Formats: sequence, C-alpha cells, structure tokens
Amino acid sequence: MKIKILKRTSNELKIEIEREGHTLCNALQKALLEDDTIEMAGYDVPHPLVASSIIYVHTKGQQKPEAALRKAAETVRNQSKEFRKVFKEALKEWKKKTRNPT
Repeated sequence: MKIKILKRTSNELKIEIEREGHTLCNALQKALLEDDTIEMAGYDVPHPLVASSIIYVHTKGQQKPEAALRKAAETVRNQSKEFRKVFKEALKEWKKKTRNPT
C-alpha cells in the first residue's frame, strides 16, 4: 500500500491510496461520517481497472483531518478485531453442533 497526499489544508485532506478499492475506503468513509467533527467524507475509485482510490476528508475545524482519518482507521481496525473474534466463536459453535447433533 502506498499513500500519496494530493491536497492538505487545515481542515481538509485528499489522499490517493494505491492498491486499494472499495473495501477499505468504504469502511473508512463510514467511520469518518460517524464522527461529529466531520463535515464531509467521501472516496472515489477513478477507474475500475486501476487499483487506486482517492479519499477526501473535510472537518468542521475541531480537529485536523489527518487526526480524523487516523481515528477512523483505528475504528475500522477495532471493528475488524471484534468481527474476527465473534466469527471464530461462531465457527467453534457451529463445529460443536455438527459434531454432536442432537
């Protein structure tokens, strides 16, 4: 993964993420939009054959956009950890039921 900063001001950030598509960008956008200090957040995949996405963050001014993006990335990371844990538990339960059907 390679990140290139396209635009940065005190309350906006536009970055290009190489080799990433909708999966990561959609999760980041959702986490950003749940933050009350974000005025606007979005992403674009300019061409479906080129694995590169652009994320745009515009804050209301209470925090820097890069801090908001770091916070959103941490939120996505924690959600992934929680999903992995719950998924492992569900698999264990499923295996237990299939080995010992009642």
